[in-house]
Amino acid sequence: MYRFRTKMIPYLFVAPAILLLAIFSIVPIIVSIFISFTDMDLVGLANWSKIHFIGIDNFIELFNDKVFIVSMLNTMFYVCIGVPVVVLLSLVVALLLNYGNKAFFSAFRTIYYLPTITNIVAIAVIWSYLYNQQYGLFNYLLSLAGTDSIPWLEKPFVAKISLLILAVWQGLGVNMIIFLAALKSIPEMYYEAAEIDGANRWQRLCHITLPSIRYAIFFVVVTKLIGWLQFFEEPFVMTGGGPLNGTISMALFIYQEGFQYSKFGYAAASSTVLFAVIIVVTMIQFKLRREE
Repeated sequence: MYRFRTKMIPYLFVAPAILLLAIFSIVPIIVSIFISFTDMDLVGLANWSKIHFIGIDNFIELFNDKVFIVSMLNTMFYVCIGVPVVVLLSLVVALLLNYGNKAFFSAFRTIYYLPTITNIVAIAVIWSYLYNQQYGLFNYLLSLAGTDSIPWLEKPFVAKISLLILAVWQGLGVNMIIFLAALKSIPEMYYEAAEIDGANRWQRLCHITLPSIRYAIFFVVVTKLIGWLQFFEEPFVMTGGGPLNGTISMALFIYQEGFQYSKFGYAAASSTVLFAVIIVVTMIQFKLRREE
């Protein structure tokens, strides 16, 4: 009996976390997948007898929906450009700040981290003024250089780039902190030994620093990839998916279908597709990491 109690103690400690995970993550996923095979809408939400099982009709309609296809392409665009840029810039900033221990460098760490903890609505208001075609700061600086103003949020492709700039700027802080923590954990004797052997800074970076923080890089890439696949706040607040659905993402498409048009079954089918994409991409990353 005593041995049984001893074995159960670890499970009792993790039970609350597992219970919360099941209630707020696993159960909603299962329910969403079930709803994706129904025609649930606002009427069905009020009266469950009005909900009908329609099989894969939502998915067939989904992949014939031009707006959904555009949202998938936009999301891939955000991921393919945003993830490498934000990871690379965060790593560069962390490397630069890691060289100094003075208050000057500490202040810059705070400055780079501030956008991460700032409310997205406040950020959107400020950047809306910066992007304003007539009175914005960016176009004013371009006018000083004799360049025509840029319609930052008025043309689809330019608007996507504008949202990417905003998202990259806001996402630098967290990744920078993770990279800084990984850099601080590298034993100083590695660098001392390399310096004695005559290794220059570039060689120390390539053969000591980057291999030593590879797990941090992998973690950041995985989390950023998942986060950018769920790209939502920036297009929702800044453009609402426009112009001409030019900035709509899969997450924003799900929100619009579910909460604006009350097509819950259709929105659930969209979220199921997004969930499947995230799972597949994550599994591929872990597979590649395991092979290394």
